[in-house]
Amino acid sequence: MFGFDEEQIAWFGLTVGVGAFILYMLFIIWQLARESKAGRFGTFVLFLALGFGMLGFVAKGVIKYFLAGT
Repeated sequence: MFGFDEEQIAWFGLTVGVGAFILYMLFIIWQLARESKAGRFGTFVLFLALGFGMLGFVAKGVIKYFLAGT
């Protein structure tokens, strides 16, 4: 497709696509905290609980980067 092979498309989708999706989910969490008037502690709890899965995904990429030695 457009001169790209499957590996390049998969890399783009996994890095840029999922990265953009994570940023969008952070925006959704912030919007939820703002609309519910959660306050500082409530916002922290929302980001901690709902953002924990995203943190795992980012940690996986960082660990993979360091184990590859690049």
